[in-house]
Amino acid sequence: QVQLVESGGGLVQTGGSLRLSCAASVRTFSLYAVGWFRQAPGTEREFVSAISWSSPNTYAADSVKGRFTISRDNAKNTVYLQMNSLKPEDTAVYYCAALYRGSDYKRLINGPYDYWGQGTQVTVSS
Repeated sequence: QVQLVESGGGLVQTGGSLRLSCAASVRTFSLYAVGWFRQAPGTEREFVSAISWSSPNTYAADSVKGRFTISRDNAKNTVYLQMNSLKPEDTAVYYCAALYRGSDYKRLINGPYDYWGQGTQVTVSS
């Protein structure tokens, strides 16, 4: 069982930055691909970004390309989502998810994932 804990959310003004963290409870976190998803009220959960377990390769939704960067520090069992130039439409609950040995980009974008965190709220004020 892998427990994922997101942190780093908060309230920020338009154009500001936040860095989300996804910390895992297992030392073998390097074997897991990690995806970030978000869900705004009244909308479906959507893919934001993902990083594969090997190489690693990264993927991002068109809406965040050039603004959000995903990275991982396997020594700390943590994956980060650096969010810059934030917009009000980025407001949502952000979730991280882990997929054992995930590398296929379609699976990383569409799931399913093995484990999910509880989410962290990001609010961007206009």
